[in-house]
Amino acid sequence: MLNRTDNYEYYRLKNGLRLVHRFQPGGVSHLAVMLNAGARDESRNEEGAAHMIEHMMFKGTKKRKAWQVISRMENVGCDLNAYTTKEETCIHASFMHPHYGRAVELFADICFNSVFPQHELEKEKEVILDEIHSYRDNPGEEIVDEFENLIFKNHQLGHNILGNTETVKNFNRETLIAFTEKNYRPSEIVISSVGNITFPRLVRLVESHFADHQNNHMFMNRSAKHSYKATNHSETRENFLSHCIIGNIAFQYNHPSKVALALLNNVLGGPGLNSRLNLNIREKYGFTYSIDSQYNAYSDTGWFGVYLGTDAATLEKAVSLVHKELKKLRQDSLGSLQLARAKQQLIVQMAIGNESGLQEALGIARNHLTYDKVETFAQLEHQIQNISASQLLDVANEIFSEDQLSTLIFHGTNA
Repeated sequence: MLNRTDNYEYYRLKNGLRLVHRFQPGGVSHLAVMLNAGARDESRNEEGAAHMIEHMMFKGTKKRKAWQVISRMENVGCDLNAYTTKEETCIHASFMHPHYGRAVELFADICFNSVFPQHELEKEKEVILDEIHSYRDNPGEEIVDEFENLIFKNHQLGHNILGNTETVKNFNRETLIAFTEKNYRPSEIVISSVGNITFPRLVRLVESHFADHQNNHMFMNRSAKHSYKATNHSETRENFLSHCIIGNIAFQYNHPSKVALALLNNVLGGPGLNSRLNLNIREKYGFTYSIDSQYNAYSDTGWFGVYLGTDAATLEKAVSLVHKELKKLRQDSLGSLQLARAKQQLIVQMAIGNESGLQEALGIARNHLTYDKVETFAQLEHQIQNISASQLLDVANEIFSEDQLSTLIFHGTNA
């Protein structure tokens, strides 16, 4: 079934797999396979399995050894990579456009024919255990995951993507095979492409390599929303800096207020040097080198948080100033000039991000996986331009409500 909307072309295979493509002339093309399976789809004894599978996909298939999997694209200068999130596993590649055929064929092979050799698995366990230890050596990263564990306590979203040392050590081939058989279904896969290939030719390639794979009769077992309660937790760490996150649960991926919160987040602590947190805490007082805010949306929920790292002696003052900025956004509407500038800044940031064909391919894959369509840049720009100051005030009072904010602090002791 062929369909076209704006610059994007769509196709759905009989097995439910979806394809979205935007033609882009030039030498370099980008392809991504996004599977609707991630860390939140794991049972307790599977924690870390989705991430382990992402690694093990490159360790051999029914017809390729590990070195052959890697060499298939690397030998032609391709940039091949993968990642795992709480809800998705993604394999992606950037390559010269004549190599579309080998990229599509390889992706099908590693998605559906990986054999997870036990000897490779034992080696990869050590790699991932090192990754876990490396992550624990970086409190600025660790605190983000621990904050999710705090606000999504006793929920599938509340465990680390890497898993833990116990589960990783206990993985075997059967664990990984069972997870893929349960979750890797064509109807839960989107292939996205941005590059120099005609859509009919791309459809033929995808049909040739993906059409024969069928869905199983299992259904996704994602837990319903959990009951959130604001929580404050602190612990002492042997760090030079103290690290802190203040935040709340927030809107899901398709919530009508998602774009308004994204705009508000950009005003507060986005990447711009003129964000309120940067200007009024870092620049004005010099209390912190690193301070920002983030909004992460999932299929059925999301979360917002302000992160800062600071000396133990200035932690209390810095936290107080964060609350002051949140209070301003709850009480004071943005003026017309402030609002116009904020909209323009976010739109241009999006436009710059869209210049990367790879980032566009990843974005439209997730978009299509969630909405069954792609929100175009023009549609997002229209949504941003239609946001009013009163909408931002409403969102700020809902998400930044003081009695709904949770706080996690790693107190440094080596200052």
